[in-house]
Amino acid sequence: MVTPEALDELRKSLRKGQQTMADWTGGELAVSAVPGAGKSTGMAVAAAIAIAKFELHRQKQLVIVTFTRSAVSNIRKKVSEHLKNLRLPQSSFTVSTLHSLAYNIASTHRELSGFGMGETKIISESLKQKLIRNATNIWVKENPKLYDLLLEGKNFDGEDTERLRRQTVLRTDVLPSLAKEAIATAKSSGLSAAALREAEAPDGGDILAIAAGLYETYERLLRQEGAIDYDDMILGALRVLQNEGVRKYWQERIFAVFEDEAQDSSPLQTELLEILALTPQGKNLMRVGDPNQAINSTFTPADPRFFNEFCDRCNTLDQLSTLDQAGRSTRNVMRAANYMLHWVNHSEYAKIEHPFRLQKIRPVDADDPQHNANPEPIGKGVEIYLPNTVDDIEHEITMIGDRIKELHEQDPKLSMAILVRQHNQGRFVAKSLEWLTKEHEIKIYDVEQSDRRSRVPMDMLAILQFMERPHSPDNLKSALEVLKDRLKISSQQDLNAIASNPEKFLYPTLLDPILSQIAQETQAKCIGLLRAKIELPLYNLIPFIAFTLYDEEAGLLATADKLGDRLNQQLIGNYSMQTVIESLREIVESENFEAVEDENLEGRYMTGGQVTLISLHKSKGLDWDVVFMPFLHKRICPGESYLPEAVKFLGDFGLPEVTRAQIRAIVHSDRLPNADQAWKQCNNLGQAEEFRLLYVGMTRAKRLLWLSAAQSAPFSWNTLENRTENAPICPAIIELAKKFPEFVS
Repeated sequence: MVTPEALDELRKSLRKGQQTMADWTGGELAVSAVPGAGKSTGMAVAAAIAIAKFELHRQKQLVIVTFTRSAVSNIRKKVSEHLKNLRLPQSSFTVSTLHSLAYNIASTHRELSGFGMGETKIISESLKQKLIRNATNIWVKENPKLYDLLLEGKNFDGEDTERLRRQTVLRTDVLPSLAKEAIATAKSSGLSAAALREAEAPDGGDILAIAAGLYETYERLLRQEGAIDYDDMILGALRVLQNEGVRKYWQERIFAVFEDEAQDSSPLQTELLEILALTPQGKNLMRVGDPNQAINSTFTPADPRFFNEFCDRCNTLDQLSTLDQAGRSTRNVMRAANYMLHWVNHSEYAKIEHPFRLQKIRPVDADDPQHNANPEPIGKGVEIYLPNTVDDIEHEITMIGDRIKELHEQDPKLSMAILVRQHNQGRFVAKSLEWLTKEHEIKIYDVEQSDRRSRVPMDMLAILQFMERPHSPDNLKSALEVLKDRLKISSQQDLNAIASNPEKFLYPTLLDPILSQIAQETQAKCIGLLRAKIELPLYNLIPFIAFTLYDEEAGLLATADKLGDRLNQQLIGNYSMQTVIESLREIVESENFEAVEDENLEGRYMTGGQVTLISLHKSKGLDWDVVFMPFLHKRICPGESYLPEAVKFLGDFGLPEVTRAQIRAIVHSDRLPNADQAWKQCNNLGQAEEFRLLYVGMTRAKRLLWLSAAQSAPFSWNTLENRTENAPICPAIIELAKKFPEFVS
């Protein structure tokens, strides 16, 4: 039996805001926590206290769900430690991701799930992409009239070259993207294809009809594969729980549900948790999150509006707790983040919806249990470098390198990070700062490098498929995309136009128009790959492609070498172009190839004495003594919805974005926007998310935050040569500099 004194001691280890979680005695509770408030720590203590108070056990458990597998491991470890100290059973709780919980329910009652009685496989992301491409091709054949309408678009003169170009754009880009958007957004919201068809769009109703057709075709192919995707796990669990007996069985075994990272949940996921948390007295459900750190909503079905609505509903019942005291950052970092949030919410960027929930980060009390919770700043704590002091991106990164060297000399144990928005920015930074390692032995840990390595099998597959069938528009375009991504060709060209007629591009006759200089360089790269197929032994192709793509990037070359060895061993006595391609396809679809890593990734991101180079998205949940945020230009933050020239024949909007906005309106029971309105809404939501991403980055810093933008910056980070002089800076940074002139260096 746990004594009240022991529980009170555990409760006292939390600050006041967190203690509201520990004081939970049942019912619904919304917890909106600012960055650094210790929501996971509070949840772990609240879980242990609830287990003790209500004497939970294997047959009556507390269920904790969170967003990622790494978060599962982190929370499980914290709760287990508390239970061990209290001498309570470890079987009294479970921790899992939402999807694994749903799959467990669905597969335990397979006859009710709709999965069928055979073995059900969960499709990988790469196989899903393949099914979407196949669904696109089938839809085109089955809907010739709608497809022809799309082809004609506007200003079509019937010319064959333009027809071929439009076909390539539609089949390889627009329709697969539209299908992916419709499937993800509609399915995760519990909307069927029929529901999309029934929605009455003010105009452009054909877009939802196309979306519904692609969605239906994809579902058909998925069933033929005997497979399910991640959204099917949730749907399967909900179908199971429609059975009253089974629903009671699960509800009797679950005492309560605690959800972490609730801002990233979709409507279906929330519905599942609410059913599981239902008791005769009401819902035992604690949802913890930060809507201001919702940074996945432009590429997942998550939408911070759902968690905000839950918080507002709980607030009317006096069941909302705001954890606004944060033990992480020095006071000036908090002042800067708070002002940025306030300014954005009162700016032109808040016309439709407020990007942020109005909650300020406050420092902790003097008697806070966390030691040195709000540390002393390094210098002023915030340093802003405006374009008048930074000439170009080379100058900017040199300044950062010099500052890193200076800080490292002052304190070799400082943890530092450089946060970037785009992969190509990370590549530029890594190369530019190699001198810190060579000359001063300051380690640069490039997190993005491991991402690039994991894509090696996909790169190889795309290039080999092009070598095998160079006259396929799909194969040529995929190869060009790889070459562009690896910076081997210029991005300043219309790849759809090139791919629409491979023969004319690869082997032009004297009667064909002369290619531009950039196109000729791209053509030479492609012909070089095709010549290699003829002139080199087959087993040398993988090393040749690796050197063509990766130059002297040791990790990528080592990964390609490992991949080549695996194929050699796997295909002894049966080594041909076809078998290599087939084996590579299996590796990509099963996603079971481990890249070569320099060291173990876990626990390495925040090591003292090193500089971690990481994307803004991956930095969420982490923190460092010093954080550098360069390249803060308006073009990237908040950015503008970009419509490629290649798709403008369809209208002055992107079809996938219009689909997303219209489905979002159906989900929220809003008035359905027409195509132009939907495009504007998507632009506004995208900009709101970019500001939240900026906020996440700023709040990673403990003692020093560096914000900078150069006067001259690349128009596109795919090609560093084309520069924009006097590049406009992110408006929020301008306002910060006005508000806090003392931070400007």
